[in-house]
Amino acid sequence: MTVVCHRPEGLEQLEAQTNFTKRELQVLYRGFKNECPSGVVNEETFKQIYAQFFPHGGEFCLSLVGRPCLESLHVSPVLPSLPADASTYAHYLFNAFDTTQTGSVNFEDFVTALSILLRGTIHEKLRWTFNLYDINKDGYINKEEMMDIVKAIYDMMGKYTYPVLKEDTPRQHVDVFFQKMDKNKDGIVTLDEFLESCQEDDNIIRSLQLFQNVM
Repeated sequence: MTVVCHRPEGLEQLEAQTNFTKRELQVLYRGFKNECPSGVVNEETFKQIYAQFFPHGGEFCLSLVGRPCLESLHVSPVLPSLPADASTYAHYLFNAFDTTQTGSVNFEDFVTALSILLRGTIHEKLRWTFNLYDINKDGYINKEEMMDIVKAIYDMMGKYTYPVLKEDTPRQHVDVFFQKMDKNKDGIVTLDEFLESCQEDDNIIRSLQLFQNVM
């Protein structure tokens, strides 16, 4: 059986397309290739690599791309590290990295997403987060999608918040999110509504700036 290896674009091109230096890209690529010699990552391997790059992976992904949802739930994460029951949320995270929806992530996909999450503008980070929440990629966030996200967040950190989330309240959390985000009350949240609501919230903006100098 022949293994087809994916070779990334030149580092100079990736340096121009991302907010990483050539040296940083070299470090990231060595780690990426070490974990996945074929040059592409499936969902399970993606989770392992993510956890290695960010030892406090749970705190990272929740603070950075979970904050708009967390703010609507009125809870604070006190999670020390990526917990064992994070698989559902990590699944949605992988799908957001997999922009072509092929079931795999190559090095370009990986560093492009990291560049946005770590060093992108507030607007870029919020657009990426919207894409994460928009599970079916139709350009809107509906209540069913938000329910799935809330349940995934609860599965990951329900026992590690203050106050502790109750299992029978996900619908209430979704309603609070839509009350804040759904400006015209049509039952869906558009990108413009999401951007406007998040940019009006100082807590969300501060959280998006926390990891600006992680690397």
